[in-house]
Amino acid sequence: MDSITQAVLGASIQGALLGRWQGRKALLYGAMLGTLPDLDVVIDYGDAVAEMTYHRGFTHSLFVLFGVTLLLTWLVRRLHPHPGYSSRRLFATLALILLTHPLLDSFTSYGTQLFWPLMPTPTAWSSIFIIDPLYTAPLAIAVLLGLAFGLRDKAAKAPLIALALSTLYLGSTLAGKSMAEQRVEAQLARQGIQAEALFSTPTPLNSLLWRVIVLDGAYYHEALVGWFDQQPPQLSRLPRGTALAEVLADSAAHQRLAWFTDGVLRYDQIGEHLVVTDIRLGMTGVHPFRFDFAIKHDGEWRVHERIDRWPSGLVDLTRLQVLWRRIWQPDLQVPLTVWANELGKPLLSAARQPCNAERDEC
Repeated sequence: MDSITQAVLGASIQGALLGRWQGRKALLYGAMLGTLPDLDVVIDYGDAVAEMTYHRGFTHSLFVLFGVTLLLTWLVRRLHPHPGYSSRRLFATLALILLTHPLLDSFTSYGTQLFWPLMPTPTAWSSIFIIDPLYTAPLAIAVLLGLAFGLRDKAAKAPLIALALSTLYLGSTLAGKSMAEQRVEAQLARQGIQAEALFSTPTPLNSLLWRVIVLDGAYYHEALVGWFDQQPPQLSRLPRGTALAEVLADSAAHQRLAWFTDGVLRYDQIGEHLVVTDIRLGMTGVHPFRFDFAIKHDGEWRVHERIDRWPSGLVDLTRLQVLWRRIWQPDLQVPLTVWANELGKPLLSAARQPCNAERDEC
């Protein structure tokens, strides 16, 4: 999740458990500790693929953070003891703040290495968008109330209430994910499509409308599924460009990216460049993690030693508006094929034009 959400989550936890003794300082301490695991962003891992796939690594490991909790508990009790609460209460507070950070990240689509140094596919339950105001708002309000009125009286209940509301909302996103996947699986069965893999994720800033991606050999299907839909989901069939993946058979960077994303990738030849896109993240046609893996020279592909990011373009607010309308208007035709096909075009020639969803054009 975004840093603001992680900060107010940590502040709410410490405010709820230690605010009675620490007052407003509990909110500050909790906010700082809640963002601690993301300090790995300052590490230079070498190239764009490494930057992506090593983030949320050792600093998000449950094993590492448990050890950090033990160390911090010992240091706080030794350097700044407080007679009002026990070491057990302090340990529980610090553990909840540190461990909920990677667990919350795991509910997004990115991928979190919860069990580092073990190497299973990073955890991505993908039931909440990386920024979701409905999750963050109760926590932010509780923090503001705590700052305004303190935490030594009735205001101390605000963090507990906020934590309960945000947790209930997070649970509801799992219900939405299950709903979307079940509807798409039923449609796949009707069409006789054998899915190689299925990945679902909410569309930006909400949990009411879902993107479902179905891998099907050299193709993939995308569908939008909303809570208010009455008709079966429409599947848009798109090329994955998997033949181009053979060029990268010996690329360690590509192998790591495929591991990190569980293979939910698309391959495009754009001019003389081989571009690999993580289609899990972002929205159809606008994906933040695209990589320039190889260049064609004299008819032969040459894989880059250092992999750089490929420009992903700007988020089109008009398209966000179309997706928002789609939530409330299930019959609205969203041109997913048109949007997705832009991934295979040079960015300049794929300049974004205002969308007319009713006419299936942009």
